[in-house]
Amino acid sequence: MARITVEDCLRNVNNRFALIHMAAKRVRHLRKGAEPTILSKNKDIVVALREIAAGNVIESQRTEQEALLESNGQTLLTEETQDTDQETKGEEEGASESS
Repeated sequence: MARITVEDCLRNVNNRFALIHMAAKRVRHLRKGAEPTILSKNKDIVVALREIAAGNVIESQRTEQEALLESNGQTLLTEETQDTDQETKGEEEGASESS
């Protein structure tokens, strides 16, 4: 049986940080009853890493910046949230002017 290494997984993933998150997310899926994409009698984490190394699990479409901001407890402002913030500020200014 061939051993799975981090280097095998990093061929399909940008960095170790993303790899850890992908593997953890896949382990949660497997433990909730998702079918493995490979045949293996190993523990869930090893199965997840083997799937990633085989290219059966792909990285989500989030950007590294979004992942970094989320890990710091922040959110990325999008045009939609900026429009909502501007409307709220306008309403607050209108209320303070009429007082």
